[in-house]
This record gives sequence, structure tokens and C-alpha cells, in this order.
Amino acid sequence: MGLLDNFEKGLERAVNGAFAKTFRSGLQPVEITAALKRELDTKAAVVSRDRVLVPNTFRVRMSGADLQRMQSLGPALVDELTDVVQQHAASQGFQFAGGIQISLEADQGLSEGMVQVDSSNVKGEIAWTPVLDIGGRRHPIMKGRTVIGRGSEADITIDDSGASRKHVEVQWDGRRARVRDLGSTNGTQLNGDAVREAILEPDSVITVGRSRIVFRVLAQAAPSAGGGAPQTKRHDMNGFWGPAE
Repeated sequence: MGLLDNFEKGLERAVNGAFAKTFRSGLQPVEITAALKRELDTKAAVVSRDRVLVPNTFRVRMSGADLQRMQSLGPALVDELTDVVQQHAASQGFQFAGGIQISLEADQGLSEGMVQVDSSNVKGEIAWTPVLDIGGRRHPIMKGRTVIGRGSEADITIDDSGASRKHVEVQWDGRRARVRDLGSTNGTQLNGDAVREAILEPDSVITVGRSRIVFRVLAQAAPSAGGGAPQTKRHDMNGFWGPAE
């Protein structure tokens, strides 16, 4: 099952649950993902035999009422949209000139339920932002060693009787990630196989007890010089997981 399928199913659960009243009418989040994918496909430019360039900066315009509904989902929505854009580009062999940046904006000229996407190529550095997706919650990896477990001393605590107090750790050096079991009672699985220590590739699934932990890396635009220090190291498009120049 692809990322977009998972995203759509997750949003469908949200629509049928806590957000059922909010999204009873108007623009749906999955319509934004479809619009972003169309924008990539439409604007793809063949630069050379091995390079197809697509926009990396997107302004998603919608009615004020729809914007309020989208903002009710919190910042995780933009992260999910960034992930969708990144995965679609990878599946099509598209490349970016810089990090992905998506903004949601109100446009009084648009009726409720309508969406417009404006895009452009903005050359710049990328902040590779690693996150752990656990039970629908996204946890940014903020340091080199992140411990996951049932105990309160873990960096990320999971409510799972099958997990040890300090069950597993995820290591991140700014470019690459590893997973390491911390001598847990029930062991750790990576993509369905038992593991003690291994490299973590994007979209890998770590299983701890009954908990499913998805490791993702978002290629986001690095903050400008005046915008404060990034939370992860910066890399250009030759960096880890980035397309070749």
C-alpha cells in the first residue's frame, strides 16, 4: 500500500471520526494532494536525459472557510502534504532545485470546495527532517539518540504492554538513521523481520509490541539566514536521500 493510500485512509478515518462535522462539506484534504500531484506532473520540465525538474515551492489557495477547516488538523497536515509531494516526485523520477515548501492561504475569490495551486522553482538548501509516525502522531527527531519505550524515562513513551521500559532507540547523525534494540524482552522487528541493529531507510516500519512506528524523512526548505537555525543539518541535492544533480 502506497503512502498516498495510507494518507487517504488516515484522513478518511479522521473525517468519519473527530472531524466528521468539520469536513461535512467543502474542500477535502485528499483533493489538495491530488492538486499537488497534478501540479508536479503539469510543470515537469525535461532538463536533460537524466534530469526532470519540478517545482518545489507551492501556494495552495482556498476559501477562508476551507482554510479554517484545514488549520483544524494542525501542522501535521503540511507535513503529510510534503511527504506526498516528495514520494510522488520520487516515483516519477522528478527532481527538485531545493527543499519543498508548502503554504496554505485564503483566497476570497475562491468558493468553498475549490482549490488552486501556484508553484515555482526556488533554488536553495534542504533541511532533511526525520520524524517518527506513531499511532497517527508525528514525533520529530530532535537529537542524535531517541529512545522509545513504555517507561517514563524514554524520550517517546508508548502505551504498550508488549514494550520494554527502554525498548529501542533511533540514531540520527544529520544524514543517516539507524535502529537498535536495547535488549528488550519481546524483541524488535524492522519491516517484518527481527532486528537487533540496522540502517533505517525512509518509510521503514519498526514494530515494538503492538505498536507500529514509521520512520520518514521530509525534504523541507531550510530556514533562511534570518529565520533561525534549522533543527537538522543542511544538505544540498547531493546529500543523503536527495536526487543527483
